[in-house]
Amino acid sequence: MRRLVWLALLLAAIVVPFGAYVRLSHAGLGCPDWPGCYGQLSPAHAADSIREAQAMSPDGPVSLGKAWREMAHRYLAGGLGALIALIAWRAWRERRQRLPASLLVAVVGMQGMLGMLTVTQLLKPVIVTSHLLGGMAVLQILVWMALSPRLVQISASGSIGWLAGLLAAATGLQLALGGWVSSNYAALACQGFPGCNGEAWPALRFDHAFHLSRDLGEAPDGSLLDFASLVTIHWLHRLGALLVSLLLLAVVSRGWAERALRGHLSCLVAVWALQASLGVANVLLQLPLPLAVAHNAGAALLMAVSLLLRARLRTGETQLGPSGAWARFGYLPPERFRRPGEGR
Repeated sequence: MRRLVWLALLLAAIVVPFGAYVRLSHAGLGCPDWPGCYGQLSPAHAADSIREAQAMSPDGPVSLGKAWREMAHRYLAGGLGALIALIAWRAWRERRQRLPASLLVAVVGMQGMLGMLTVTQLLKPVIVTSHLLGGMAVLQILVWMALSPRLVQISASGSIGWLAGLLAAATGLQLALGGWVSSNYAALACQGFPGCNGEAWPALRFDHAFHLSRDLGEAPDGSLLDFASLVTIHWLHRLGALLVSLLLLAVVSRGWAERALRGHLSCLVAVWALQASLGVANVLLQLPLPLAVAHNAGAALLMAVSLLLRARLRTGETQLGPSGAWARFGYLPPERFRRPGEGR
């Protein structure tokens, strides 16, 4: 069971950033049907149809390379789904971690439906964003299943508990805003940093920017989405990053007095610094594909570290015993590395 969970976590850590790579490389419609590619099992079998589509629209979303990227993502996601089904079966059979395993199955089922709708609805932003958030949810549940059995919970004084909860919630909101930026291709709507297109505070338009039922690139009435709406989407993501940064600094400032939290807080600051740097670099360097994918992966990592920090503060009793490098980061060592009496 433990090995299956870690294997699924490793695969999910590949599938989620690879999905971002498919989207950001404009390969999301490389195979415009689902679950196959032009009704075939692989792009190799559909090569003639792909070449015909590419000849009709050379600059369109269809090419053999894009089709392979899209189908590779589907193959990996299918393998992850099979692993999760096996984990759920083992969880119910062995009577442990049934709730997260069942939740995984439900989210993966929803992900399959959203993956189909992403293609058939031609990358509708609300569906693409929901698909991204579903992938992130799968990754976070697997992180919990893998690490929570060894999580050392502590009793921290004052407001650190609710501040950590606010940080986790704000990070989740920021994930959704980032997904909305990506699914609307608004990452370059604001040029320059910290300002936007030469302005300290750009003109914003909210009525179309966050309308959920519109198609990609269109306003709710079917007209082209105006540039002010794209700026609004981008700017709200920047404001979300500012909120997360302020909450993170508050958590670190309030929790640093707890020596047992310092390792975890150091990890949190390091991941946040990396993620913020990637965000700024994406703007200044015009969204290079490797940095954009890395920003997606960094968001998942920041979410995981934030959630695990909040989970460590759930109970009112401090679990003592472990020491050394493992304990500094809040985890019991694996059994083969424990000294007598640790973790009991």
